Amino acid sequence: MGDPHPKPTAGNPQAKLRATTLTRIFGRPPRTVDALGPVDLTVTPGEFVCLVGPSGCGKSTLLRIAAGLLRPSTGTLEIHTSSRRPATMIFQDYGIYDWKTVRANVRFGLDIQRVPRREANARADDWLARMGLSDFADAYPATLSGGMRQRVAIARALAVEPELLLMDEPFAALDAQLRTILQDELLDLTQSLRTTTLFITHSLEEAIVLGDRVLVMSARPGRVIAEHRPPFPRPRTGDIRATPEFTALRTELWDLLRKEAAPA
Repeated sequence: MGDPHPKPTAGNPQAKLRATTLTRIFGRPPRTVDALGPVDLTVTPGEFVCLVGPSGCGKSTLLRIAAGLLRPSTGTLEIHTSSRRPATMIFQDYGIYDWKTVRANVRFGLDIQRVPRREANARADDWLARMGLSDFADAYPATLSGGMRQRVAIARALAVEPELLLMDEPFAALDAQLRTILQDELLDLTQSLRTTTLFITHSLEEAIVLGDRVLVMSARPGRVIAEHRPPFPRPRTGDIRATPEFTALRTELWDLLRKEAAPA
């Protein structure tokens, strides 16, 4: 049996996250499902890594193991940090609290860390301003659009200054236009902050725009079968979507995914 939670360790500048022969099996014999692995994966400090793969290949399972929400069956996943705030996670369904105001939602992680209220409010308000939410600080999530709710989730995650950001298809529920806008906003944020990020998506366009590396996973049980580095230097903008290089890489990735998606 693997370790129950990722191991926060210090002193390794070569990796922020490392998975070694990681697997996850659900159920009990004789009815078991091999959901993931074996996976070997390294994410270096400041790197934005995108994982794409067919539905059910174990992408979200891998992310939940990284967040400490699931146990691996075998293998290890280590998170190398120099602080007590190793990772935060952003979910597809926002994960914010309907009974808390927008400001209280953004401040939530800081309250858990027992940051003094005045400092916590100041940091929350700074992130509300960055995300264009200052006018909604005292509103409740039910009054917000889907895009605004996801901005609240991003602000809450980044307010605690995480060393590792885990994002599980955060824009999947949004319409295409809003999704593009939030992709570009996240691109600006992560390029300025250089927050190490592991990002799960079904969108090849999203992966190419955002990622330093795009890792392609096989059908279940998911393994990493290919790695591509988008040929766009940073800082980059969403304008790369109009380039021939973007189209060529998207086609190459789709050819890989189509072969995996068919049996899935």
